[in-house]
Amino acid sequence: MNLINKKVTHERFGMGNIVRHNDSVIEINFASENKKFVFPDVFGKHLKLHDKIMANSLEKIIQEKELERKEEEWKREEEKKLQRKNQELRLEHEKLMKNNKLHPESQMVFWCDTEEQNSSFSEWKVFSGEIKSGKNQGKPNKPIRLHQNSAVLLTAIDAGMPEKDRRILGVYMVNEDFIGKLCEDGYIPAHSTYRLQLTEQESNQMLFWKYYVNEKFPKKMTWNTGKYRYFDNSWMAQILFDIVALKSEPEERALAQQFFEHFCKMNQITEQELPKPNGALLRI
Repeated sequence: MNLINKKVTHERFGMGNIVRHNDSVIEINFASENKKFVFPDVFGKHLKLHDKIMANSLEKIIQEKELERKEEEWKREEEKKLQRKNQELRLEHEKLMKNNKLHPESQMVFWCDTEEQNSSFSEWKVFSGEIKSGKNQGKPNKPIRLHQNSAVLLTAIDAGMPEKDRRILGVYMVNEDFIGKLCEDGYIPAHSTYRLQLTEQESNQMLFWKYYVNEKFPKKMTWNTGKYRYFDNSWMAQILFDIVALKSEPEERALAQQFFEHFCKMNQITEQELPKPNGALLRI
């Protein structure tokens, strides 16, 4: 829009001609001097454009600017609301962590079916399944033991193979802000850094039942129902320790070592005091 030489009337300075303008500033020559104003804000309240066609076009621009301003204001308010909500969640998280007693079995082993073997690593999350009976039937299971110190172990058995051949596919720490008690949708997302996927060759060397044992039936290797089980924190540390030794590629080995050290710190485990694996496979 070209407003150069258009006549205007200012409520205080009287009549004048527009001498220059851009998207944010307009300069007007009045009888005694030139004045600069904010464009297009000055129009409507303080300044009147004599050209009616131009005035109508300018009014549309002013309305668009006002809509943009209100939208920006709304976005800022929404950002403030989001910041307040995040702050409340952080405070709640800190409170829970402060009062949280470290459960000795706050790790999860997950049974991946064929489809989940792909989605678990592409999306880096698992679904805890649904409640099968009672008043909450159909609702997602809440993984209540999982907290900032928890890891999820992904396992599977090949078709036609016995349970004792269940392989470890990968492992991840839960997301930094994940709290099992507050999980409403049943999805357990992975930490942004501490996540490992094993190659098929590596997986064949990492059998789950080398680490896991049902103390009531120490030689039994069965998984009857359910998508997951909780298990001992030290067993997960043993698994991570062995994954470090298994990794040959330097970057992957370094990440596995960082994962192991972080996990031990979060679970108050020292490498020197970590017992050797003694799962059901080793008790046959």
